Amino acid sequence: MSKAPKPQAAPQSGTQAGLVVAGFGRHVLVETETGVRLICHPRGKKSQAVVGDRIRWLPTQDEGTIEKIEERDNLFYRQDEMRTKSFAANLDQVLILIAAEPEFSESQLTRALIAAEAARIAPIIALNKSDLVEPFGRAWIKLAPYRAMGYQMLPLAIKPKSDASTVRDSQTSELMALLDGKKTLVLGPSGAGKSSLTNLLIPQAKVLTAEISQALNSGKHTTTSTTLYWVDAARTTALIDSPGFQEFGLHHIEPMQLASLMPDFKAEAQDCKFYNCTHLHEPGCGVIAAVNSAASPCKISASRYRLYSELFAELSQTRY
Repeated sequence: MSKAPKPQAAPQSGTQAGLVVAGFGRHVLVETETGVRLICHPRGKKSQAVVGDRIRWLPTQDEGTIEKIEERDNLFYRQDEMRTKSFAANLDQVLILIAAEPEFSESQLTRALIAAEAARIAPIIALNKSDLVEPFGRAWIKLAPYRAMGYQMLPLAIKPKSDASTVRDSQTSELMALLDGKKTLVLGPSGAGKSSLTNLLIPQAKVLTAEISQALNSGKHTTTSTTLYWVDAARTTALIDSPGFQEFGLHHIEPMQLASLMPDFKAEAQDCKFYNCTHLHEPGCGVIAAVNSAASPCKISASRYRLYSELFAELSQTRY
């Protein structure tokens, strides 16, 4: 579900094109077409620009002013009762990074996948800590329904505890092939290994973060903000590092829209007797029939149906 910026006044003549590569409160760091980076400010009190936005800006001494945000291809965001948190715009894909240990939350994973489906952004699921054999095996089995749905899935050992550097290098090569030529948002809960992955793929990331901090004269809080890093010198492959999260609100999703954003539910919902079926109690429901089917493996897992029911109830409460 793409979300365009609010209409703005026509930009003044003499504006220049730029790309937002980091954001901190009202300030954003903008990269020009020649690769120069500078701080830009919005004209109003609140900045609507997010990382990945294409903008038009005007120079003001050694900084700049945002005059216009170009129309977005998409916007990946989450929304709870209190506020909307935008991650990034104009993405090619979202890399959802989870770990085998500690055990990942299937609810968080499902919510991130639904948000990606709603924004029409391709998701990749990466499971970190493949070097931990038993925890990884359990987690890989837990992800079986998502493989069956056709989601791209990748094992990773970003910081292997054992001598698994050869395996890690092979996995990293596979990941780099998936990232090549695309803008990818790395998303995941705290502790999944996002910062380690960024530092592995972009060795100069810590230096760049320090430079951003110095440019903003802040010296702190920079690691909690979303930042775009170029993986290659030609600036064709971008990795966008985002803050970790513990909650992922979906209040921008209508309850009746949920099933269409969950591939396993969408397939079975075609067989429902009623067009406005909630898939919770109606007779002739294709989803309920699939859940109760004796076929093995079940087309919709019990955990997935439980998550759907909980999400439907949660999103219904926010509207009444």
